[in-house]
Amino acid sequence: MCGIAGIVDFAGRGIEPGVLESACDSMRHRGPDDAGTWLEGRRSKVEGQRSEPSAGFAATRLAVLDPTPAGHQPMTRDGGRFVIVFNGLIYNYRELREALARGFEKGFSHQPLTTRCDTEVALAACAQWGPEALNRFNGMWALAFYDRRKGTGFLARDRFGIKPLVWVEHERRLLFASEIRTLKRLGHWPDHVNQAALVQYVRYGYVIHPQTIYEAVHRLPPATYVRFGPESVGTPVRYYEPSMPDHGRLGCEKGFSHQRHSTFDIRHSTFVEAAHRVRRAVFESVARRRVADVPIGAFLSGGMDSSIVVAHLAELSSEPIQTFSIGWTDEQAYDETAYARMVAQRFGTRHHELKCRFDDVIDLLPSMLDHLGEPFFDSSILPTAIVSEFARRHVTVALSGDGADELFGGYWRYQAHGFYERYQRIPRWIRRRMVEPLIRSMASSKSSMMGDRVRQFRKMLRADVANPALALGARINDDALYRHMAWSQILAPEAREVLKQQEEADSEWRMAKSPISNRHSTFGSPADPLNRILLFDLQNSLPCDMLHKVDLASMNHSLEVRVPFLDPEVVAVAVSLPSSMKTGRGGNKIILKEAYRDLLPEAVLDRPKKGFEVPIGEFLRHELREMFLDTVTKPLIESFELLDYHAVQRVYADHCARRGEHADLLFALLSLCWWRRGERWPR
Repeated sequence: MCGIAGIVDFAGRGIEPGVLESACDSMRHRGPDDAGTWLEGRRSKVEGQRSEPSAGFAATRLAVLDPTPAGHQPMTRDGGRFVIVFNGLIYNYRELREALARGFEKGFSHQPLTTRCDTEVALAACAQWGPEALNRFNGMWALAFYDRRKGTGFLARDRFGIKPLVWVEHERRLLFASEIRTLKRLGHWPDHVNQAALVQYVRYGYVIHPQTIYEAVHRLPPATYVRFGPESVGTPVRYYEPSMPDHGRLGCEKGFSHQRHSTFDIRHSTFVEAAHRVRRAVFESVARRRVADVPIGAFLSGGMDSSIVVAHLAELSSEPIQTFSIGWTDEQAYDETAYARMVAQRFGTRHHELKCRFDDVIDLLPSMLDHLGEPFFDSSILPTAIVSEFARRHVTVALSGDGADELFGGYWRYQAHGFYERYQRIPRWIRRRMVEPLIRSMASSKSSMMGDRVRQFRKMLRADVANPALALGARINDDALYRHMAWSQILAPEAREVLKQQEEADSEWRMAKSPISNRHSTFGSPADPLNRILLFDLQNSLPCDMLHKVDLASMNHSLEVRVPFLDPEVVAVAVSLPSSMKTGRGGNKIILKEAYRDLLPEAVLDRPKKGFEVPIGEFLRHELREMFLDTVTKPLIESFELLDYHAVQRVYADHCARRGEHADLLFALLSLCWWRRGERWPR
């Protein structure tokens, strides 16, 4: 794991070494073990010829493979012609190394591979195969590769967006980095707020790639590379689509894997056979993610997904594995440590458990908001940071269960499609005059089972008032997508006035969403709309919210988090399954429960899903009230032309009086104003 950054100046202007060193300083939390810079000075210009680009790269290193100085970055080869900075890990680097060695014998390169580091393999692969190398990698990565002789290169990101990469092109300069904060250290660029991204953020809590909160800054989407040089940056290119049945089917001769690929045709498989394929693919994925020269462990929340990862990791390990959980002394409804202990005992792990107070979360909030460098709505980043810091005391690498919900239909909003259609069969007058007034009169809360059901039911009713403009400009008959987008919003219909000038806001939204809506039409089979929604979330909300959160929280404490469910082979199996095997009247993640019924405790398999959360809504009513009022002020809100301060006040008053539950929106506004107040870091 690393932090990476760099500058490519297409006009051939010099690059100050101190700028790269400052970038390293801003990324020390991502790589505390080593740091380095590589700088190509200004080239001599021959009269009458165009300037050749100059470049400088910076990297900080968390040494996970080959922790010797041989893994130092930036890394070069072939006499300094090729340069790379690399963040992540390629799990099949040994197979790729063998494939590269065979190529070297054919004269592709004269420099052998000498380290035990996957970065050297990535560098050699990019030098030999160019962007085609990306389809041979099984792992997580963000990288920048540069060919000095040609003055060209490319930026690239892994298939599912596990590792981050942002970039700016301004005044004939390309700046790139792992974090937006680091871009500020690399040079000046226009820092105007992206109005379309602001609308996305207020409605959904996150900004969908390639946009960021800044107009000038782009977030490289998952499964994408972009070429640069010698004159400018090119158009981003996707190299992988999980909806294609043969994607990931990469032969052993290409160095991808010596395991049989798990893709299969569901038409010739029974439910039990499908469950077996799922389990086998996840097992092989966990096995691939054990590679490390440092201590490795796993998060264990007590939910099904992390328990599956722990079960396979324990099965593969000769020594007891280390597992990590946190719980709360304040509120039992948010504490899952009893389930985590149950799983730890089942598989004989060395279990570490930390009991926290909610005051610990509140104390952490200001420093976490400072760390973000951009607005972020998901308050679960706070417990994620706490468990990451706790795990880092014992291990350098932790496996997590992230991604399973998006692949196998784990969230309530997936199962709600069927419930909503059944609800619509109730006579309208009963729904409107009896059921809905009753539901709206009841208190909603995440702290109790009943309160959470009320909250979910209220959200489900949004489908009746969903504005087609909010649904990405998709086809008018794509009802499932309309419902999904209505249920995914943090901006409830009764809080809609927070965004003033609705017509203008909707226009910004449609413009920003049109490329995604066009791609949505290619996802999966129209006959299975729920699978298309799962694919949409896999490629959008998962990388822009969940994976972004985990990277920010874990790398702030120099912890590498690996995600076994986001292996190309696991994804290939999951997307080939009909949605009826994932969610429906039988519950959520049906196929996973079938696959692990004989391995995990029944209490873990059959318990209701519980998010890794804290009662941020209650905090905003009480402990964080003063902080909210001091931060979400009239001048800051009105500095965003599309936001209405008086509407924000009304929403907060309704939340405090329990007339509505607006915790996510209010926390998003707190984060937004905190960022606005401190957005101008020292240059």
